[in-house]
Amino acid sequence: MTVEQFYDYICGDYAGTKGRLMTDERILRFVNKFPADGSYQLLLDSLDSANVEEAFRAAHTIKGVAQNLGFTALYKSSEAVTEILRSGSLDVAAKMPELTKYYNLTIDGIAKLNA
Repeated sequence: MTVEQFYDYICGDYAGTKGRLMTDERILRFVNKFPADGSYQLLLDSLDSANVEEAFRAAHTIKGVAQNLGFTALYKSSEAVTEILRSGSLDVAAKMPELTKYYNLTIDGIAKLNA
């Protein structure tokens, strides 16, 4: 899978990311760091323990990283969760399936990119 195909697979913005990072090698360097980021698990754990502040920080981190790396679908879904948590509410159950879908799709795409 090429880097451009990866971005198509995850519903991302290859052109915008390439415009910022300039080369596929540089994109790969940053994309390959994404699976090691613990923010998604921290989000799940914080939601389980009803810690809205920590859940907000985790969702906000996912949103920022996704935006910077051009993971458009993950960015949009994490933005929705972030804004609910920003208000102090833990009522994200309706939005988490989409975030989880695009998080898993991104992780799967990275694995395929490196296969």
